[in-house]
Amino acid sequence: MDEETLRALNFLLSRLERISADSAVAYRASGVRGAMLRVVEKLEEGRPVSGQDVKRLTDRAYLLLQKAAREKIR
Repeated sequence: MDEETLRALNFLLSRLERISADSAVAYRASGVRGAMLRVVEKLEEGRPVSGQDVKRLTDRAYLLLQKAAREKIR
């Protein structure tokens, strides 16, 4: 994985962390965030990480952020 991927994961982590605990997606966001933290840890240690796993987590994170934003607008 490259530096850009690591930067994107860290960006998403910071945004997921800011989802309100009162949000309907908070529990799922917490799980995705935990999985992303483990992936970032592996990347920083130089251990291999599946590109598919990174894409799945990234897609899931964006989806949860969109849901949280829609929730906030209401």
